[in-house]
Amino acid sequence: MGTIILLSFVILMLRFGAFDGLFSPDSETPKVEYGEFDVNQLTASAKNDLIKKGFEIFRNTPLHIGPKQTDSNQIFAGNNLACASCHLNAGTQLFAAPVIGVVKRFPQYRGREDKIGTIQERVNGCMERSMNGSKMPEDNEAMVALVAYMDWLGKTAPSDGKIEGQGFVKLELPNRAVDLDHGKKVFDQQCTVCHGVDGQGQKLADSDLYLYPPLWGPDSYNNGAGMTRVITAAEFIKANMPFGTTYENPILTDEEAYDVAGFINQQLRPTKANREADFPNLLKKPVSTPYGPYVDPFSEEQHQLGPFQPIMEFYQKEYQLKKTK
Repeated sequence: MGTIILLSFVILMLRFGAFDGLFSPDSETPKVEYGEFDVNQLTASAKNDLIKKGFEIFRNTPLHIGPKQTDSNQIFAGNNLACASCHLNAGTQLFAAPVIGVVKRFPQYRGREDKIGTIQERVNGCMERSMNGSKMPEDNEAMVALVAYMDWLGKTAPSDGKIEGQGFVKLELPNRAVDLDHGKKVFDQQCTVCHGVDGQGQKLADSDLYLYPPLWGPDSYNNGAGMTRVITAAEFIKANMPFGTTYENPILTDEEAYDVAGFINQQLRPTKANREADFPNLLKKPVSTPYGPYVDPFSEEQHQLGPFQPIMEFYQKEYQLKKTK
């Protein structure tokens, strides 16, 4: 018990930077930087106040547009996750789906909708899936503030919005199905300190918001979210988990990330309505999308747990499509 308490204390100290400066910078790998993102340094103005509001919503989403909002007309998120639960360090952590430059990448074609979409539509995709909620009007003040914050984050990004560290790291997929027993073992060893043995996360004692989010269950992302794809989840986990991991210094192997992603996504979570309408052009559907319909002969179980290489080879042979996820 004493060891667990000590480990939890060390993790919290690392989270809040208590040990910053104790290690020689000569031993660190140089990081890609896209500017300073401290909203507290912004001067007072209507534009900057909107950016600060967007930052606050991004970090404490449930208070503003989620279940803890007292105005029922302003509740759009259906769970108590925050945008920053997945887009780490308020959307600035590289290879953790950073939103630096994302506004410049829209309008953008999205295969899930098979259309050119706006940044507001992309935010609403998260609202309906990762946040298990409903669409937010594009002129809603919270939507405007979120877009203003993300736009500000891209102030030094290239004009096309494409940055090094965009999306997730790539990993070498094991040429086999997910090993659920191994995935549970990895979860028990690496994930429970923060997310709990039941995967339900940890809340801050003074605010009832999550310090570490739930990975499944009623307050987690639903089964239509992109994170329910094993390949996507494994790529996120590889560069960011367990706490303290960086993309330069990953802790888990590719196989461990793959198996624990599969284990997490086999747990119960909320159901997204009308998932069958996703990807109107089924050729655009990622191979690890865990729900049908498909235009290939492989089972839903194989799309959930792999092996994925045979599915990729099928699309290459039959449709000359090279799929990587």
